[in-house]
Amino acid sequence: MPNGFGLATLLGLIFGFLWGIGCSLAVMYSIYLGGYRKAIKESVANPPPSRYVKALEKVQSKRAKKTAQAQ
Repeated sequence: MPNGFGLATLLGLIFGFLWGIGCSLAVMYSIYLGGYRKAIKESVANPPPSRYVKALEKVQSKRAKKTAQAQ
């Protein structure tokens, strides 16, 4: 007597898991692209937003410290 319920459950879990992972990856990728587009728009804005200027200054100061430590 074949156990059809066990096979259906196993297939449901496998496909459900793969579908769920695929959907969550698609959502995360769309969020990433939205943030990337926003960052590009802010970087070319004239004048740049204060938040962008502060972040840029922070990155430049970290690079300067790293360069000073390397020398």
